[in-house]
Amino acid sequence: MSTRVILVRHGQSTYNIERRIQGRLDLSVLTEIGINTAIQVGVALKSLKFDAIYTSPLKRAKQTAEYIYSCLDSPPPVQAREKLKEVDLPLWEGMLREEVKEKFQADYRLWNQRPQEFYMEISTPEGQIKHYPILSLFNQARQFWDEILSDNINKNVLVVAHNGINRCLIATALGIKPSFYQSIQQSNCGITILNFSAPDPDFSEEGKSGGAVQLESMNLTTHVGEKLPKPRDQHQGPRLLLVRHGETDWNRDGKFQGQIDVPLNDNGRAQASQAAEFLKDVHLDFAFSSSMLRPKETAEIILQHHPNIELQLDRDLWEISHGLWEGKFESEIESDFPGLWQQWKNSPATVQMPEGENLQQVWGRAIAAWQRIIRSVSGTGIVVAHDAINKAILCNLFGLTPEHFWNFKQGNGAVTVIDYPQGPDGLPVLEVMNITSHLSAGILDQTAAGAL
Repeated sequence: MSTRVILVRHGQSTYNIERRIQGRLDLSVLTEIGINTAIQVGVALKSLKFDAIYTSPLKRAKQTAEYIYSCLDSPPPVQAREKLKEVDLPLWEGMLREEVKEKFQADYRLWNQRPQEFYMEISTPEGQIKHYPILSLFNQARQFWDEILSDNINKNVLVVAHNGINRCLIATALGIKPSFYQSIQQSNCGITILNFSAPDPDFSEEGKSGGAVQLESMNLTTHVGEKLPKPRDQHQGPRLLLVRHGETDWNRDGKFQGQIDVPLNDNGRAQASQAAEFLKDVHLDFAFSSSMLRPKETAEIILQHHPNIELQLDRDLWEISHGLWEGKFESEIESDFPGLWQQWKNSPATVQMPEGENLQQVWGRAIAAWQRIIRSVSGTGIVVAHDAINKAILCNLFGLTPEHFWNFKQGNGAVTVIDYPQGPDGLPVLEVMNITSHLSAGILDQTAAGAL
């Protein structure tokens, strides 16, 4: 059983337009654009049936929830929750962002670079205290999950809130530390999908928690006409479009392929062509791919619209070696290696593939390749690889270890955007993850759930 949570940031507000710090100040309301995009979210979610809807009580989020609600068929009542309020920044709220940068230069730098250490000195009836906004917001997010998940097992839940709290909800669900708060993007009316699986009662080894939550997609904005989020202010470093190869027959059939060089099938070539069309108008400066057939052909199809870009192949981007599992179905693996398949599902970091690799080995070569790439490029480009490689890269963005391997979904032909605003030595920003809207109608990933 599982719970699906659709997480939405409110629409554009008057303070967003004015570039003011909002926090918990409840003076801003939706602009006309904010209203229209909230309705577009409602249309995008219309095919889904929700069992519960929660919103922040602040006007801009509550309005967004109401407009979405008006588009849904027989939705449940909207419930306002205090735990969904935005980050509390009492000394900055109402100020223009440029004013804050000028008057609180050191604090603003700390807020951006080490948010977990940032605090404000505020007065209370008990005297002056140090208020840590991000640490407090992370605790608030954990409390929200504690409140609602047990009441919504095997249900669809809609949550409408704010930039900061949404980042913390994503981070606390996945085990991401507060130091990476600024590495998660949440655009106005962006849609994020989290799948919470019930714990396996028959499996008690440490490490299983990494498979309990899956980020299916994050910060989708194609439904509001924004193909890819814009880079942040003063963006200096590269933008990498991480793509998973198109479907193969073995993906479709659920057969483990690993380093067996299975080519794309017709649907996989169609997915690559759809990804190519999606990225046709994006200016590309570089392109990298695993040298295996399925990602290489995917990359070549994408580059048909970018004929001046030379494709560079990297052996370290090859898929995980499943060893003796390759060419087998799940049922055959369970029969031939009793208990190991269940261990792979629940505690992947503890598995050594028979005559193959373990995840630590995959991490080592995937991250080495990624570091080489980000240090050798500028501008925007594509990196086309495999499920396990992409998951290792995504985990590494947030300092997550192989225990969290199952936290990130990568659909065949999906596009993910990763920015390095301060260059390769600065913190990355996951702008959007696992876009599949170019492959099928709707926001849900409909690609094959086949093996790696």
